[in-house]
Amino acid sequence: GSPPPPAPRRHADFSSFRKDEPVISTNSGKEEMIAHSVNVARKASIPSVSSNISNRTPVTPTPLHPAEPSDLRFNRLRPSIEKSDCKYTRYFGRYVAREAIMDEEYWIAAWLRAEDHYEDQSGDRYVESFKRKFASQEFHALKKRCGRQVGEKYTCFVAVKNDDVTRTVVNSVVGTVDLCVRHPLHGETYPAEPGNTPFYSRIYQPDQPKFGYLTNVCVAKYARRQGIASNMLLLAIDAARLDGAESIYIHVHKDNLPARRLYDHVGFKVYIIFFAKKLSFFHLVIKL
Repeated sequence: GSPPPPAPRRHADFSSFRKDEPVISTNSGKEEMIAHSVNVARKASIPSVSSNISNRTPVTPTPLHPAEPSDLRFNRLRPSIEKSDCKYTRYFGRYVAREAIMDEEYWIAAWLRAEDHYEDQSGDRYVESFKRKFASQEFHALKKRCGRQVGEKYTCFVAVKNDDVTRTVVNSVVGTVDLCVRHPLHGETYPAEPGNTPFYSRIYQPDQPKFGYLTNVCVAKYARRQGIASNMLLLAIDAARLDGAESIYIHVHKDNLPARRLYDHVGFKVYIIFFAKKLSFFHLVIKL
């Protein structure tokens, strides 16, 4: 008989709630953020980023929209810290946290977020394609957010390896976090306040104090338990203070107790509980 018809191709569903808070493990009471490891490619048809901490060149997925402007070169060697010309830096252990300055750093930041977003779907047949599409969209969106500084200042921070080994840029980034500093929108008392500010409203209140909003905290799994997440947060807090913010917010799922303990250790306090897509979240705040 004739062969059965092929199964319909499945497509990613990007309508689900975006997980901006990290997964966290504990190690003798020390919490650290994890954004499940960047997988080593096993099949030529499914390229992925190497999670090996060694210096070998990783196989890296490329964006799905190469026609859009970018300066991506996956064999580019990382610059020295002295040549990075960064406004914000924080040294700790074998790493340094700073703002992203190259397209390759934005791309790995986007890929870490894709890994985190699909962490619970590792067995899905098309998960690598979903992650690649997600990362490609996030890469271009992230560059636009960081390049558009009208009414708000958006900064992507990364944690990179700080050693004397010759490495590519894509094999140096181990973590990322985003910071937005702005005045509140009309009708808004804290960032992402549900129901009070229409999504199309972009009218700022310049007479109100600025605040910072932290999102997209991710750390590669192989680099966890080394203080990377907490040091990125501390750098972002210092940057927000220098940019004029009087308070900083972050949200976390109410059941993510390890994350809440870490944020409490950094200095965040519960501000309000809100609900989004049947999930309960804490909005945490630091007053500067």
